Amino acid sequence: MLAMTETNPPSPTLLHHPDTLWETVRQRQVSAKASGALQSLPTTTAIVEQDGIEFVVRVLAAIARKERATQVQRQSRADSKPFDPFLPYERDLFVMDISATHVCLLNKFNVVDGHLLIVTRAYEEQASWLSDRDWEATRACLAEAPGLAFYNSGPVAGASQQHKHLQVVPLPLGPGGADLPIAGAIAAAVPAGSSEAIARSPLLPFAHSLAFLPAGATVATMQARYRQAIAAIDGEREAAMPPPHNLLLTRDWLMVVPRTHAEYQGIPVNALGFAGTLFARNRAQFELLRTLGPRSVLQAVSRPLQAVD
Repeated sequence: MLAMTETNPPSPTLLHHPDTLWETVRQRQVSAKASGALQSLPTTTAIVEQDGIEFVVRVLAAIARKERATQVQRQSRADSKPFDPFLPYERDLFVMDISATHVCLLNKFNVVDGHLLIVTRAYEEQASWLSDRDWEATRACLAEAPGLAFYNSGPVAGASQQHKHLQVVPLPLGPGGADLPIAGAIAAAVPAGSSEAIARSPLLPFAHSLAFLPAGATVATMQARYRQAIAAIDGEREAAMPPPHNLLLTRDWLMVVPRTHAEYQGIPVNALGFAGTLFARNRAQFELLRTLGPRSVLQAVSRPLQAVD
């Protein structure tokens, strides 16, 4: 892992006020629940251990409520344009302005308290490349407290909305207070090929590219590592759109996972699945997931390991 520290002077475009994000989130959650804007989905949690990784599986008890509410919102539109929950966004879900280009919202149908959305003010395509502005806004949120940011690059990667947004959840998410179920696998990462910037973990059974970040990594460094991770998967080429992928990001590292399918045997997978946290719509789907094994599900929706060698 890189040991140096980078300096990143505050950007004049940031409207975000340091050291206020999570207290504001706490206050907004209270008011948004009272108004009915925030509709937390009740779950039960189970641990499914496979190959030394304790996967956290949350079994949803009321997914139908989310689907009904989304359908009502779509039908309420007076025109035929695709439904966009962020234009306009619900004011009761607003947390704060992050920058001139991004706002921070509560996830309306959250499973984890403090689940945030970092949303572009103007419409951008969810499957597009992450821009410096995206990195700037996400970096500002992660500077507040340890968290996991993630990006679902389009429908194949598990995105449910077309309007570009990243997401942030507070840590820890793993069993026993571990930051993440895959923390041990990240610690076991080794350099990949001839690139000093890219590593892979022998403990992760799906294709991925991992890049460690210096303390206080600048936006430029984060963008460069992201592009290097994509190139390690998709080759050195300039394309209008990146390949379908998930991004996981902490203060210390980022990981890119190429995607081939949004789900396997009806089990949906987004970026959190590759962090070791999966979701089941009901008990029957959980039993299927446990029978198949989380490893098999993740392998089925991503490229085989040899595809990125």
